[in-house]
Amino acid sequence: MTYLERVRHPADLIRMDPHELDVLAKEIREFLVSSVSRTGGHLGPNLGVVELTIALHRVFESPADRIVFDTGHQSYVHKLLTGRRDFSELRKRGGLSGYPSRAESDHDIVENSHASTSLSWADGIARANQLRGIDRSVVAVVGDGALTGGMAWEALNNIAEGQDRSLVIVVNDNGRSYAPTIGGLARHLDALRTLQGYERMLDWGRRTLQRSGPPGRLAFEALHGMKKGIKDVVAPQGMFEDLGIKYIGPVDGHDLEATETALARAKGFGGPVIVHAITEKGRGYTPAEEDIVDRFHSVGAIHPETGLPVAPSRFGWTAVFAEEIVEIGRRRSDVVGLTAAMLAPVGLAPFAEEFPDRVIDVGIAEQHAVTSAAGMAYAGLHPVIALYSTFLNRAFDQLLMDVALHRAGVTFVLDRAGLTGDDGASHNGMWDMALLRIVPGLRLAAPRDEQTLRAELNEAVAVEDGPTVVRYPKGALPDDLPALAQQGGIDILARRGGVPRVLVVGVGAMAHTAVEVGQGLDAQGIGSTVVDPRWVLPVPDELVRLAEQHDLVVTVEDGLASGGIGSALRDALGRAGVQVPVRCHGIPHAFLDHASRAQLVEAFALRGQDIARESAAAVSALDDGAPVPERQPEA
Repeated sequence: MTYLERVRHPADLIRMDPHELDVLAKEIREFLVSSVSRTGGHLGPNLGVVELTIALHRVFESPADRIVFDTGHQSYVHKLLTGRRDFSELRKRGGLSGYPSRAESDHDIVENSHASTSLSWADGIARANQLRGIDRSVVAVVGDGALTGGMAWEALNNIAEGQDRSLVIVVNDNGRSYAPTIGGLARHLDALRTLQGYERMLDWGRRTLQRSGPPGRLAFEALHGMKKGIKDVVAPQGMFEDLGIKYIGPVDGHDLEATETALARAKGFGGPVIVHAITEKGRGYTPAEEDIVDRFHSVGAIHPETGLPVAPSRFGWTAVFAEEIVEIGRRRSDVVGLTAAMLAPVGLAPFAEEFPDRVIDVGIAEQHAVTSAAGMAYAGLHPVIALYSTFLNRAFDQLLMDVALHRAGVTFVLDRAGLTGDDGASHNGMWDMALLRIVPGLRLAAPRDEQTLRAELNEAVAVEDGPTVVRYPKGALPDDLPALAQQGGIDILARRGGVPRVLVVGVGAMAHTAVEVGQGLDAQGIGSTVVDPRWVLPVPDELVRLAEQHDLVVTVEDGLASGGIGSALRDALGRAGVQVPVRCHGIPHAFLDHASRAQLVEAFALRGQDIARESAAAVSALDDGAPVPERQPEA
């Protein structure tokens, strides 16, 4: 039996001696590389927190002591130490989540994988413990990248008030989130890392000089004075202790004894404490240690020996954006790119290489990015903000009140829109269209293939009197889907059967499914027109006119069925006095468990064959004089 197999509960760690713990750490890294290389997942972050997580579970008594992981993509080691060793279906339906999950274990607290939230969670739990008379510790494990988020600093400001609340903040400082951490905080932490190296030199000097007698001790005192001068410049007291939060560190997060000692000191303090642990992302796995572009933050199936993908990725949506925005940048010097700590994942890295002065990485600070973009637009630039769709949720107020209210020409490019699947509830980009529908003056495009993405991105940056949005899904591109014709800005994709009775509206990447719906209706003798509006918000007038010419409208989208584009079209028809029933096919109004996109599409009856069958039944109901029931997909 391996040491890892002996750990069924964190208490099992207490019985291990230092040598056994070192072997355990090695076994955990071997397990992670072996398992994640088969399933995919967040490899680099977890390799970097092995010793830190072991130390946490030796010092604190989870789940009585609450351990909150910020973002949670570094929780695989925590899962292993709390008895979850079956990683064979990691991030697959029925298997372990890639993030903490309350359904899996009482040791898991926060399921939301959006960054910079852990300090607020921990503050809330600590306050509740105090009010209820519960004497237990609360621990927040937060990366240096997440500390670039404004919400983290709002929390720190309040945590500092609670001098009698046991709250330990562990800063897992690896200098990276998805990419190297940027900003003033990053420079300050760099200085502290430098100071740590100086203190090591000082320790060596002390041992050497003290052996040489009184003159040596005088030299040591001089060195100590130099150390004090350096601390006056970069001391952590200037950032944390002046807030009233005790600071311990920096500590080597891979030195298990040192890390455990620091955490034990913090636990014993009884008030808010920051433990600054320096770690190395990808520790112990050579391909990850040597990687300079952070390919191992999250991986698909890879060859464990080399770290190379098992199957090379097909040319994807993000790559098309990356190419086209560079072409736009060459033509227009006013176009600038903004990203929130995800330069490479959202496709802005090539733009940054060619135009380094025209890309701004704000860190994990979406709210700041959006309002800053409003200021840039006011001052004569055209900002392009590239985000994962799910992260736009965090900056909705800024989009509404700073960009839209001021009619600022800002373009939002939303990657991973719709069903992303494997990462679960907080990463599905399913909220964007329903949210953005309520923003006055906003225009939203949903491209269906490579050519429409290029065209609609160019159309978006040409708009200067309000916000524009271009949204597309995760992964590989579908085959091109050329239009038969264009009518009032609407792409006609197919006309099937005799008299067109059903207007099938495909939104973005679901346009291919809409064509399949038309084929299925044709097989049942029902004529249809299949269209792609291209720009779906506001609802085009021509789409209303087309709907009036049909007996039934069927919309297909990878956003919320309730309140999404189909609902917007139904409302537009009502305002125009057009009495045509609309059936909306989309994602249910619920949080979704992790599963593949294909599994979710099947579960929600979003395949072409499913929609064609339901649509044919609706046409039959119309022929029988019965009302067409509204469709509400079930979770």
